Amino acid sequence: MNQQDLEVFEKLAGQIESVYDELSLLSKKSPSDAVNTFKLRFLNSLLAAANDLLGTAYRPFADFEQFDEDALPQNSDAVFILSQYLQCFEKLRADNVIMRNGAWHWVIEAKGHRDADQAGKIYVRTVRPKKLRE
Repeated sequence: MNQQDLEVFEKLAGQIESVYDELSLLSKKSPSDAVNTFKLRFLNSLLAAANDLLGTAYRPFADFEQFDEDALPQNSDAVFILSQYLQCFEKLRADNVIMRNGAWHWVIEAKGHRDADQAGKIYVRTVRPKKLRE
């Protein structure tokens, strides 16, 4: 991970979690209702950006990129997919953070950065990954 990846991660993780929360509420009321095209356009945009960030190593499904806009997914389908992406985001976080001086930090590649250590890494404070085994 580098600084730009971290910025993209934090933005996308928040956006995906927000969309997941909203669609979860809709799914509880009407699980088989279709996601409207307005929301689907934004959902697919988030999924495309997430796929770029996660790469093949962290993507939840190798054969899924985004929803087909001509075959609108059901609310419950969208919630299912988003929950998988959120889990993969947490796996990426867990693989790139360490406990340092009593707090969790991202380990960021930053060769040449004024705050980088001898290995060319900087440490950016973050929250504890969810479901991290110690």
